[in-house]
Amino acid sequence: MARVLMKGTEAIAEAAIQAGCNYFFGYPITPQNEIPEYMSAKLPKIGGAYVQAESEVAAINMVMGGGSTGTKIMTTSSSPGISLMSEGISYIAGCEIPAVIVNVMRGGPGLGGILPSQADYFQATKGGGNGDYRLLVLAPSTLQEAVEITQMAFDLALKYRNPVMILADGFMGQMMEAVEIREHVSGEIPPRESWALGCMGERGGKRSILKSLYLNPEDLEQHNIKLQKKYREMEKEVRFEAYLCEDAEILLSAFGTTARIARSAINNLRNEGIKVGMLRPITLFPFPSRKLAELASGTKHVLVVEMNMGQMVEDVEAAVCGKAKVSFFGHAGGIAPSVREIEDRIRAIL
Repeated sequence: MARVLMKGTEAIAEAAIQAGCNYFFGYPITPQNEIPEYMSAKLPKIGGAYVQAESEVAAINMVMGGGSTGTKIMTTSSSPGISLMSEGISYIAGCEIPAVIVNVMRGGPGLGGILPSQADYFQATKGGGNGDYRLLVLAPSTLQEAVEITQMAFDLALKYRNPVMILADGFMGQMMEAVEIREHVSGEIPPRESWALGCMGERGGKRSILKSLYLNPEDLEQHNIKLQKKYREMEKEVRFEAYLCEDAEILLSAFGTTARIARSAINNLRNEGIKVGMLRPITLFPFPSRKLAELASGTKHVLVVEMNMGQMVEDVEAAVCGKAKVSFFGHAGGIAPSVREIEDRIRAIL
């Protein structure tokens, strides 16, 4: 397929279809409404199904039912909608059901506003629902990367039998860039016959039952231990971009759209002879802690730049572990840090 100019939301939708997603359950909320709109037009033409649920709560429970069959399932929403889905996401993780969830973030807390934000970092990486569960969380910074990450998310969801969340913001959802979207062939994933609802496999010839209810406390503990082992295995999926870090005296850490702005600031400062680099997490969970710790040991200062009030700072501080000073710069409410502001903050640090 040739490169075509597409809006971010539409590129994510088409990438999902080319990855084999035939079923979408969702509920409209800005700034991601073009995804369900696109799916509603395209899926019936390829033998798939689009269902607009009566609420986000209903949508995520439809995802749980559809995903339990081993079929590639997706839902999308924005911040308050993801909050409503949180109970269902916990159930899906507890039942070990694969699903892809896209959050095109808006400002908060509460209803907030419809402008771009990165204020759902805590919600995604620390768990918005109850219990000791984790999501694989992916954060693209370009639309081409969003396409590739969306397709990869389905493989990861099936590989680990776990929900995968893609975090984008309103800028990425509404901007337009040239992208190439190819039909995606999945890698090695467990056959659905080995685990999916009603199939023979996990239970010694008895039909599979997917559940998160364990009334016996010892059984529930063993289920949690099994899940934690899986989450540790997910750490090998860590992904990041190290940009001009080899000789950096000041290191930036940013993700998504903010990383694009930070990159421009880095390029300008490099032209002035100021040694600045950036560690951009692509996986927010698992977080690239080891790489950040390695880079921090050779730098003086780590500046975290986000479109929120400093949510990623906690993970950065834990990774750096005192090897360098950590500070934060950002905006909230739909305001993006500017290139000039980032440059000025770095000069102030120097």
